[in-house]
Parts: sequence; C-alpha cells; structure tokens
Amino acid sequence: MPTVSTDSAVAAMVTGADTTGPSGEELARVTIWVRGRVQGVGFRWWTRARAVELGLVGAARNLDDGRVEVVAEGRRASCLALLELLDGPRTPGRVTGTVVRWGEPRGDLGGFRER
Repeated sequence: MPTVSTDSAVAAMVTGADTTGPSGEELARVTIWVRGRVQGVGFRWWTRARAVELGLVGAARNLDDGRVEVVAEGRRASCLALLELLDGPRTPGRVTGTVVRWGEPRGDLGGFRER
C-alpha cells in the first residue's frame, strides 16, 4: 500500500469541513500500518499509552498479515509525534517500516482502544 499524504487544510477547503480544534490548532486523522515484529510484544498497549499521553483518540489492532494498524485522531502535531514514536527505537518489538495515510478528522472515535 503506497503512502498517501493529504493536507487536511486543503481537504477542508474542498469539503467544507472544519479541521481546527477549539483552540485553533489543526486537527487530523492518521492511519499508520506498522510492520516488523510488532505482534505479541506489547506494541498495541505501548501505542495506546503513547496516544493517550498525546491526547489522541483511536485504536490499534493486529492484522492477519502480522502488521499493526493504528488509527489516531486529534491535534496534527500530536499525530506527528505519535508517528515519530512509532518509527523510533524505543517501541516494543522491532519496527521495520510504516505506511501512513493522512485524512481529515471524522470525530467518530472515542478513547483509544486496543483491538
């Protein structure tokens, strides 16, 4: 799956959606597919903890092909910080790569769940 990057401000202009939070910060939704040794090592739990610390909502779930799919929504800066953490050296297991898709926030997520 190729990396797709969508500027949420541009998407908002096209769709008419509001992509700013109450304090004026830019909001975003990011889906991250993480590959490597990321199942059975506490990766989803660790991801949830980092996402909650960053004030994000969403979910992390194991996929049948061995990857973990992470969907997060909130401040764009927090989404970027989560992506940097997932690509960093301190994750449980071993991350060998990520594929990222940006989108506009939908507001349909609550809390952060491990699935």
